[in-house]
Amino acid sequence: MRKPIIFALDDDPQVLRAITRDLKTEYRSIYRIMSTDSANDAIEALIDLKKKNEVIALFLVDQRMPEMLGVEFLTEAKKYYPEAKKVLLTAYSDTDAAIKAINDVQLDYYLTKPWNPPEERLYPTLNDLLDVWQLNFQPEFDGIKVIGYQFSPKSHDIKDFLSGNLFPFQWLDAETSEKAKEIIELYDLSPKDMPVISLQDGKCFKNPKIVELAEALGLNAQPKDSLYDVVIIGAGPSGLAAAVYGGSEGLKTLLIEKHAPGGQAGTSSRIENYLGFPNGLSGQELTHRAITQAKRFGIEFLSPREVTSISEKDGYKRLTLGNGEHISTKSVVITTGVNYRKLEAEGIDTYTGAGIYYGSSMTEAQACSNKEVYIVGGGNSAGQSAVYLSKYAKNVYIIIRKKDLSSSMSSYLIDQIDSIDNITLIGHTNIIKAEGKNEHLSALELTNNQTSEIKTVPADALFIFIGAKPYTDWVQLDIIKNERGFIETGKDLAQYTNFKKVWKKNREPFLLETCSPGIFASGDVRAGAMNRVASAVGEGAMAIKFVHEYLAEI
Repeated sequence: MRKPIIFALDDDPQVLRAITRDLKTEYRSIYRIMSTDSANDAIEALIDLKKKNEVIALFLVDQRMPEMLGVEFLTEAKKYYPEAKKVLLTAYSDTDAAIKAINDVQLDYYLTKPWNPPEERLYPTLNDLLDVWQLNFQPEFDGIKVIGYQFSPKSHDIKDFLSGNLFPFQWLDAETSEKAKEIIELYDLSPKDMPVISLQDGKCFKNPKIVELAEALGLNAQPKDSLYDVVIIGAGPSGLAAAVYGGSEGLKTLLIEKHAPGGQAGTSSRIENYLGFPNGLSGQELTHRAITQAKRFGIEFLSPREVTSISEKDGYKRLTLGNGEHISTKSVVITTGVNYRKLEAEGIDTYTGAGIYYGSSMTEAQACSNKEVYIVGGGNSAGQSAVYLSKYAKNVYIIIRKKDLSSSMSSYLIDQIDSIDNITLIGHTNIIKAEGKNEHLSALELTNNQTSEIKTVPADALFIFIGAKPYTDWVQLDIIKNERGFIETGKDLAQYTNFKKVWKKNREPFLLETCSPGIFASGDVRAGAMNRVASAVGEGAMAIKFVHEYLAEI
């Protein structure tokens, strides 16, 4: 934590040097000492310090200054630091003004010049004031602050991006948070500026684009080179494993992620069946360990950037990014995973990001405190979210089309859900309509697929975890996919009539190789994948073995 500040102001340079010296002698181990001889400069400094979330514990200010009187300065300073202790330095002739200031600006004390010796005439007074200040001081969150409207889709996107990239942040609702109102006034913000991101260094971003925010936070959004041995597209468990093995085995490796590392696994509140972690671990923890490990081996991580197409040029694979830039590579591993399918019901699109969310239960959990929360989906991701949200919500309801969860969810999760009182399973049910109030979700219309009964229930939030749709629409280049859009690899390619038209090698494709030599697929995006974190990690590591074999051919 940064040290609180003792702020000294006196227009006489000689006096200012003396008071600064004495303050540093006694307090530098606990407090930062700042000083200036200009009241106008001091006001500007206060605004800058406030934007940087710095804390001022005590003002020590001269009364007679040409730019403004000390009492006038303290009146202005109180707007920014109302809790700071206020001490006036006066000559004997100014004691009347100092006494008046006790009432006018709630002055805590006044000291007459000179204050020698400080051990008798300065330190005891300041020590008492600082002790009282410390007793009442509650450190604020010292990090990124996001100010916006709770049911704004753009606010949700920003929170989801920060959370997914492991940036701690504080959410401040512009309508209800006093701290948010303070920041809005400090930066002179308006509703059209929302959401606003306030960084630790005092910079303020109004309604920023994700790439703009990423660059400000130090993420690498521009490739450093133009040619790589292998480019891995997608930083889920499979992509992260491929990056670790590519880097550790000396390949010039680039990992590209369009949103945040971890994929769907990264949003999981608890993974309890991953080898080597008997007590389980969160998706964020697994992601943090993996990305740190990959970077230690020297891989380059490009985020947030989206690959929009792959082509072949001069014997190399050519990747086109969303901003139009191109990257050349000798080989590619596609690990873009899957997205949750869209829920086809009236009103869902209207309130997506405003009470309805695809995944992202960890991002919005705090907003669900004491609320009625619904989850649609019967897989492990839905179950993990239900368990996590039950710690915040008044009630959590799991909606599924089948009778129970036994055919789609791991037994350990079913047992957990059965033991939690505020989780209710609603079987044989579909959502047919989402209704809203004040531009956010307020109710759901449900139908029983056995009895056709329809009922409307109050709902503050809906989290959707239905089905898996591979993220492969962007993949062209004659790469063969099955009827559901998953990428075919290895020996399974032979069943397609057009395989021989595109495959021109004198060998069979490697196990994870697509019909385009040197382009591999691993993890959930691949047809026939097992849809487990451990198997995705294994395939990512295996893909690098085949990359080596392919590179040996060229």
